[in-house]
Amino acid sequence: MTGPVLAIDQGTTSTRAVLAYADGRTVPLLSREHRQSYPRPGWVEHDADELLADIAACLDAAAAYDVAAVGLDNQGESCLAWDAETGRPVGPVIVWQDDRTSAVTERLRGEGAEPLVTGRTGLPLDPYFSASKLGWIVREVPEARRLARAGRLRLGTTDAYFRDRLTGRFETDVATASRTSLMALDTLAWDADLAALFGVPLAALPAIGPTSGELGHVRCGARTVPFTASIVDQQAALYGHGCTRPGEAKITCGTGAFVLAVTGARPPAGSGALPTVLWQRAGEAAVFGLDGGVYAAAAAVNWARRIGLFAEFAEIDRFDTPRAITRGLAFVPALSGLAAPHWERGARGSFVGLSLETSRSDMMQALLEGVALRIAEVTRAIAAVTALSGPLPVDGGLSANPYFTQMLADAVGLDLNIAAMPDVTARGTARLAAEAIGMAVAPPAPGGRVTAAPLPAGAATRFAAAVSATRRLADSWHDTDR
Repeated sequence: MTGPVLAIDQGTTSTRAVLAYADGRTVPLLSREHRQSYPRPGWVEHDADELLADIAACLDAAAAYDVAAVGLDNQGESCLAWDAETGRPVGPVIVWQDDRTSAVTERLRGEGAEPLVTGRTGLPLDPYFSASKLGWIVREVPEARRLARAGRLRLGTTDAYFRDRLTGRFETDVATASRTSLMALDTLAWDADLAALFGVPLAALPAIGPTSGELGHVRCGARTVPFTASIVDQQAALYGHGCTRPGEAKITCGTGAFVLAVTGARPPAGSGALPTVLWQRAGEAAVFGLDGGVYAAAAAVNWARRIGLFAEFAEIDRFDTPRAITRGLAFVPALSGLAAPHWERGARGSFVGLSLETSRSDMMQALLEGVALRIAEVTRAIAAVTALSGPLPVDGGLSANPYFTQMLADAVGLDLNIAAMPDVTARGTARLAAEAIGMAVAPPAPGGRVTAAPLPAGAATRFAAAVSATRRLADSWHDTDR
């Protein structure tokens, strides 16, 4: 009997190893949290060596099993530089949440560069994407410039670093490359004009390949095992839910919240959501979709807990008061800026409607509602391009909160299927890895259903007004700083 597939989920806060069997079982094997570093306001970093060591620990933990193949999913836009000869990182990983290049992207926008970027990649000018971060490394890190002059610099998203060190092949996959602002969607190749715009040397970038197929081999204990899947975590979650047909979509509510929908064989128009490559099996055409994110979802909840708005998660599972938004209290979760469909990175989180009677419980109720209402903004942007079919599968830590999921269903206007297992992202990675060796992994069992109810009258309008106020404030502060 064929052994399990090992899926390694390298996320924003932890690295997890999961064994997936042909009968659909998934067995968590190892989980390691890694450090989060915030050296300056707006900067978010990880230690590349720590992440690589965690992945190596996952491979070692699987050595006792007859692993048939290995797949890896990555954070998407997080990136770094390293020495081609030694493999040594040149500085930390710059994480997708990092906005140190806001001034760069604003300058490029002012110079009229956004139509070029959006026209070729489908992405707005935003520090969320890797290109401006990679350009920052080349400009600001002396060691990177030295290595570039010597022809030894390697630049890429974290997957390229891991694959270079583990398989000896300096490659990335087409889905991850589509999140960099350096790959043209019509050619699925690095674009020389975009590389020049951001100051990224083309010679330092990895080769672009499929998301699954023969991608090399990795050491798993004493054995050498085929490495057969490499993909962005959000795309992996979509595949893990079994969403493969146009109109099928999923919502992940983790550190950030992400909506991803299948559109088909051609890059779609954006409407505030982003066209992206979902996956490409070796020898097949790429599959495209639409993506939209909310930068702070569970991150907003964790922030609230850290400052004392609640202590135990059970406290915020339900509330005895009417919806906060109907009582004139709203929270805009722009703690790291507003992503789709607004793309206002300078915006910051805000409570609107606070009064002397407002309690900590009221604020938490508004916070959960605000995250749900922001996700609904993203789904509407996607639905403007492609009709979404329900029920929508939902995963991630916040999907365990019944108040939040009911508000989300009501705000989106579609029933939700809550994932019955926590390993949807790893399951998607495992399914892709398994299919590449001719093995099938059974689809997940359906989870609990949340039935949508009508959103209270005026709720969406009030929240839209709160978002508009937050954006106007960000614009006024930006003008003041000039």
